Amino acid sequence: MSFSDLGLSASLCTPLVQKGYTQPTPVQLQAIPIVLRGSDLLARAQTGTGKTAAFGLPMIERLLVQGRRGHTKAPRALVLVPTRELAIQVERALASYGAPLRLRVTSIYGGSSMGAQIQALRRGVDIVVATPGRLMDHMQRRTIDLSAVEILTLDEADRMLDMGFLPPLRRVIPALPATRQTLMFSATFSAEVIRLAADFTRDPARVDVSDGHIVAPTVTHRVHPVAPDRKKELLTHVLTQAPIGQALVFCRTKRGSDRVGDDLERSGIKVAVIHGNKTQGARKRALGDFKAGRVAVLVATDIAARGLDIAHLPLVVNYDLPLVAEDYIHRVGRTGRAGLAGRAVSLVSGADRQLLRDIQRLLPTQLEQVAVEGFAAPSVSSGGGAEQRPRSRGASQRPGQRPPAGPRRSFNPGRPRHASFRA
Repeated sequence: MSFSDLGLSASLCTPLVQKGYTQPTPVQLQAIPIVLRGSDLLARAQTGTGKTAAFGLPMIERLLVQGRRGHTKAPRALVLVPTRELAIQVERALASYGAPLRLRVTSIYGGSSMGAQIQALRRGVDIVVATPGRLMDHMQRRTIDLSAVEILTLDEADRMLDMGFLPPLRRVIPALPATRQTLMFSATFSAEVIRLAADFTRDPARVDVSDGHIVAPTVTHRVHPVAPDRKKELLTHVLTQAPIGQALVFCRTKRGSDRVGDDLERSGIKVAVIHGNKTQGARKRALGDFKAGRVAVLVATDIAARGLDIAHLPLVVNYDLPLVAEDYIHRVGRTGRAGLAGRAVSLVSGADRQLLRDIQRLLPTQLEQVAVEGFAAPSVSSGGGAEQRPRSRGASQRPGQRPPAGPRRSFNPGRPRHASFRA
């Protein structure tokens, strides 16, 4: 089935076909007709399945093809997202879809100029993409008018709840017209998400394309036991062994991220670091370098990495396990996207036993424990009888021998290819 078969007009479908996007993803296939009907929607889909297009394309169709722009400068649609990175990503995707119709879209988020955002709103916009905190700032300053909003989308609703955005959400919603259409997209249908849907929607249709998987089934999960003082060496080893490709490394703290980044750089690996203390400009440059292939490894904290859209990322490494098990799901959701294979590797010590058990309870398959030769450490039980087996370091490395000191070979996998329609 094509996008035009779903009810989208030629002005939206033709550019998609020209880019080679002819087949809708499962969430697009099910969600687009529902949104075009004007119904409220609660959709569950994993990261990387094409959610932005699933709500963005029919939203633009309803606003600018089926409806009239008129003379209003006030936004007619509002998309709420948990992070500034996701706001930028969604704005760019919507602008691309709506370019033939001269769609006016802007993003408002913290860490950037309030004045520039006010000017954009004054010029007039069709769609605003916002983080809840910065939207509240504009509402308090009376620099945004939400009275004309016809469609509200909550993207990654479960993450917004995890990040404590429910209080601002409950202040934003009453400022919108009661007759609006509300769309909610989430990776989970948790009890909190269901309650949120009951409060914010009217008899929503439900779409679930997750097949019961909380993470993509194309992701493999591997645990490497390691003594705490050997983690940095093991991380360098993991990143420089075949198959070599780009990797996203998660650390628990900002300071820890900086230390890991410095260590990898000394090992000859091209690395960038993002966390909450970095300026928006620095985070944008780091992510841009990573997406362009100029950087091989991106080191990040959980908050900084939420909403990152990195195509064809083959490897996620948990240098530190997250303190909240659900954050493991969000982390590994960066790989194995759009049906591609992905690897999730966690470096764990004895102190991580309970965290590992909590993560295992969320996963439908067993975590595989693999002891890397040369980094011998007691196995760490996840409470689920995870398979344990040794892993060879190769003929040039004797069992028990420490890895050689000094710089490692530098690697740069080059620019990743972007072929699938996953926005």
